[in-house]
Amino acid sequence: METILNYIKINELISTSGQPKAEQFELIQDQGFEVVINLALYNASNAIENENKVVTDLGMSYFHIPVNFENPKLSDLKLFLNTLQALGGNKVWVHCAKNYRVSAFMYVYHKYILRTPFEQIDLSIFDIWSPSLPWQELMKVNLEDLYKV
Repeated sequence: METILNYIKINELISTSGQPKAEQFELIQDQGFEVVINLALYNASNAIENENKVVTDLGMSYFHIPVNFENPKLSDLKLFLNTLQALGGNKVWVHCAKNYRVSAFMYVYHKYILRTPFEQIDLSIFDIWSPSLPWQELMKVNLEDLYKV
C-alpha cells in the first residue's frame, strides 16, 4: 500500500491517498476495501479515465464527490461527512489527486466524528502541502455551522 501516492492509514476501516494508478485499485480491493470515494475533479492531471468502471469492475462501490481545489465548499465537506458516516462498517478508500483535499476533509472527520485527540491525527501530509486560506477556513469549520449549509 505504501507505493500508492501519499498513502495514509486512518484506521482499520479507512485509508486515504493521492490518485492510485489503475492497477493499484486491484491491490486496494485485495486488501478488503469495499468502497472508493474520489474527491478529485474528473479532469485532474493524474485522473484515470473511467475510474468508476475500473473500481466497480473489481466489485467495489464508487462515489465521486468532485471538489474544486481552488474553491472548496462547505457543502462538499458536508456531503463527504454524510457519505462516510452512511457507509458505517464498510472498508473505505478515499482519494483525490494528491491526498490534499482528503486530508483536509479527514481532519474535520477526525475532529467531529471520530473525536480523535489532535496529537493522534496523522498530519504528515501538511509537511508537503500548506493549505491555502479557503482550505484553512474549511478546516476550522464549526460542526453546527456546517449543518446549517
